[in-house]
Amino acid sequence: MEIGGRSEQILEKDRLKVLFSSNRNPNFETFTDYIEKAFKKVGCETVFFENRDFTIPGRIRDRFNFLHKFDLKMLNKRLLNIAKTFKPDLFLEDGGWNILPDTIDALKKMGTKTALWTNDVPFNFGPIIISAPYYDFVFTAGTEAIEILKDYNVKNLRWLPFACDPDFHKPIEVRVEEKEKYGCDICFVGSGTIEVYKKRRIILEKLVDFDLGIWGPGWDRALKESPLNKFVRDSHTKPIEWIKVFSASKIALGIHYHDYSGKISCYQASPKVFEALACGAFLLVDDQKDILSLFRDGEHLVIYKDIDDLRAKASYYLKNDDERKRIAENGRREVLEKHTYRHRVKAILDIVGLGERK
Repeated sequence: MEIGGRSEQILEKDRLKVLFSSNRNPNFETFTDYIEKAFKKVGCETVFFENRDFTIPGRIRDRFNFLHKFDLKMLNKRLLNIAKTFKPDLFLEDGGWNILPDTIDALKKMGTKTALWTNDVPFNFGPIIISAPYYDFVFTAGTEAIEILKDYNVKNLRWLPFACDPDFHKPIEVRVEEKEKYGCDICFVGSGTIEVYKKRRIILEKLVDFDLGIWGPGWDRALKESPLNKFVRDSHTKPIEWIKVFSASKIALGIHYHDYSGKISCYQASPKVFEALACGAFLLVDDQKDILSLFRDGEHLVIYKDIDDLRAKASYYLKNDDERKRIAENGRREVLEKHTYRHRVKAILDIVGLGERK
């Protein structure tokens, strides 16, 4: 190939163009960054659009609905202006709350294939129910969203779980002086907001007789009178730190969202499932429907049914190092072979009919 010559120009012209709409966390990498990187790794020319880049502060938009509607239209207008210049083959929206049906229709009229990947637990699902039927393809991180959307004339509805980024989610050596900070028998990494994650507090309070470590936002505000107070190691943990936690601890505990009212279902495997496994952690996780569709209990990870089962299995695997390490190794191998974000973006391209160009 001639560098800068005609062959390279043809190659650039033939590259798929992806306009990826999502929300970045300004403090650390999230799956938004992993997805964008994966598109670029498979050879796509990718432009990112910040789908929460409002001009008017949220506290004002929340008070005055007409200002929210105005700002939402301005955000969608900016997206269309980018699309007119970039001319993407695929528009992928991650989330689904802020992109309007008229915008989706306009993108399709430009000849762009449109896809939605909705991935949160279905709180406030109304805007997604309205917009999802307008997309050419809809992907959901959890099968609970498929149950909801199948009744709303949504086209090409597919399950597409979270994944890992093996460049980032991997075992690392923890220095001797870091062992005390990051290591424990049972670690939990995740939000402790009591209004949302009541189940986590209930379960963790039953484990205070173990060598327990807790990391994540919200725990410092939720535990004034809880026995968990002394087990909270850090409430502002960045990914580079929880990778050390997974690498230094014997058991990584998974506790998913649970709605005690029974109104909101959640079957999905959270991002931490894939990320912990990719870090080589032994994962002891609650009985989620989607997890059992993706991994084998006792081979790639271990499922617990209730608190008594959790305590019994935690005790057993803490005493059986070889078996615990074997399952952790199997889990890491499985997630790297089948569940990276590169796998996910390739699946998207294949399903929307653009994969043959890769």
